[in-house]
Amino acid sequence: MSKIILITGASRGFGKIWAKALLERGDKVAATARNIADLNDLVAAYGDAVFPVQLDVNNREACFAAIDQVKQHFGRIDVLINNAGFGLFGAIEETTEQQARAQMETNFFGLLWVTQAIVPVMRAQNAGHIIQVSSFLGLVSLPVLGIYNASKYAVNGLSETLASEVKGFGINVSLIEPNGFSTDWSGASAFQTTPNPVYEPVKKAFFEGATSDSWGNPETTAPAVLALIDSPKPPLHFLLGKVAYPAVKQVYADRLAEFEEWATVSADAHGH
Repeated sequence: MSKIILITGASRGFGKIWAKALLERGDKVAATARNIADLNDLVAAYGDAVFPVQLDVNNREACFAAIDQVKQHFGRIDVLINNAGFGLFGAIEETTEQQARAQMETNFFGLLWVTQAIVPVMRAQNAGHIIQVSSFLGLVSLPVLGIYNASKYAVNGLSETLASEVKGFGINVSLIEPNGFSTDWSGASAFQTTPNPVYEPVKKAFFEGATSDSWGNPETTAPAVLALIDSPKPPLHFLLGKVAYPAVKQVYADRLAEFEEWATVSADAHGH
């Protein structure tokens, strides 16, 4: 049976690629974008199987209205892919208050508002799958992406908690955690801080370390996402790309070793 899938940020990148893959196999997609005209190509290609919705996820009221609109149109929502977000490149010291707040507003709060709006719908259905597009940078961190890292760590903490709260309602939660992919996330969609020369060596090392082979091809992610959606027991954490797993494995091994080194001091601090 075909599924009804809501995708935020469907105008480009992962959102558009996954929307096309789902439509190609016969699912119905409610696609959101800040500029609804950016969805015209999907509508032209797939007709009534696409329901375009104008949405700025930063507007909480609009998120609830959009979910209601989709529910009224299709009758149910089986899967949410919470994909809207952007990248912010720059050292933490360089980041302005406006840039930091804008990053968290979209990547964390926007995702939260859509999540809060969808849960009552899925709870009433006693079924649903909430897929949060996070990053492997919600598990590990890299320099020059400090505020972005923080937004994805926040998404991971929120979603892990959500999973434990809604499991009894038949709702699954998954975090898609990609490594770097060649989408607009690091290009036209990205924002840059005003550089401070003292961080030039850090930035140089970061960008030189990001070889062409370390960036995945976004077009090849669709089968993995379809498999996630179709799984009767989807994972909470779902790494995407060949760089993510070894990076996370190494960081977690180092973290456990450090905990172990300080275990006695930590335990003594408990007091009894």
